[in-house]
Amino acid sequence: MLPISLCARRDRAGIGDDVRHRAKWRLPLDMLDEMTGTWGLPKLPVVAGSGYGDCALFRHGLAKRGLHYVVQIDPAATAHPAPATPATAPYAGRGRPPRPAYPDRPVTVKQLVLAAGRAGARPVTWHHGSRRTKSNTTAGMRSHFLRLRIRPTDRDGGTLPDCWLIAEWPPEADEPVNYWLSNMSARASLKSLTRYAKLRWRVEHDYRELRTGLGIDHFEGRSFIGWHRHVTLTVLAQAFCALLRLDLKADAPGVS
Repeated sequence: MLPISLCARRDRAGIGDDVRHRAKWRLPLDMLDEMTGTWGLPKLPVVAGSGYGDCALFRHGLAKRGLHYVVQIDPAATAHPAPATPATAPYAGRGRPPRPAYPDRPVTVKQLVLAAGRAGARPVTWHHGSRRTKSNTTAGMRSHFLRLRIRPTDRDGGTLPDCWLIAEWPPEADEPVNYWLSNMSARASLKSLTRYAKLRWRVEHDYRELRTGLGIDHFEGRSFIGWHRHVTLTVLAQAFCALLRLDLKADAPGVS
């Protein structure tokens, strides 16, 4: 039950009647549907932070669309080892038949990685930057990672599809510092999984550029249409900058 005053405020802001609340995890799925459907873009792997990766509905939505993903998750997320198999208790003949269930309680992904041990971590260089030093002449971005096959506990009953759990465990750290889930092929290499996991820096870079360089958060109007115009022009400006970067003969944005 919404107050009448809210309807009046929506009218003053120019918000259309067809604009309604959508759960946060549904918004990127809607955009992906448009990109791969209307626009005809290829279905490339999706990377996301834990704000989306912790949402089982989001991950299932990606898998349902035939999209591979590498998404960050909270270390407190729970799972079973991949070999775990649900068992069904004998039916007593009364009431609802029992549903398949795992005999053991799930544990956190952090516990699974700690149980696997640091010995399973391997050094991986996922990118080469531009800041070379005497100790790092190739500007390699590297750390230690390990991967496990697990079954996340995010559905009621039945068997859960196994997937990759990737953990970053630097040599100087007492415990892992980052965790990701991925539904990529069981044959995917650790380096490939790591490169996708670490691609999120690009998302952070682009968002920082939108805010600090292009002013997406400078909008001070009060209308829905005005906000859309502001966002559209800001994103177009960023697309222009991205195209300039692809042209090796052009100066970088901001260089005169």
